[in-house]
Amino acid sequence: MKTFIASSALVLMSAGTALAGPYAVIETNSGFYGSDFTGSVTDLHIGYEDTFNGLSYYAEIGPSSFNPDGGEAETLLTTKAGGSFDFSDKLSGYTELAITFDDTNSYGTKLGVKYSF
Repeated sequence: MKTFIASSALVLMSAGTALAGPYAVIETNSGFYGSDFTGSVTDLHIGYEDTFNGLSYYAEIGPSSFNPDGGEAETLLTTKAGGSFDFSDKLSGYTELAITFDDTNSYGTKLGVKYSF
């Protein structure tokens, strides 16, 4: 898996002039149940973003460190892809698909609309 992550990083970085918007991101998401901390996930991803006919989109890949409270940390390969579209000056829609690669893959989705005042 380390070889795949490293080779993916090299391909995206070396193609920097061909891609519209390469980027790197570090993101941590934490969970709570009431006031009890349940754990966190930290992503270290590389990706790119662009627009096409008014649609903004992105795709990213990299390792994610899963750190459950009181449990053993685990690093797995994850990827995210998503986009957004403006319906008007004040209303937009967005979506995201996240995949974690493991013995049994897991998936997460996000779908929403945003109204700006």
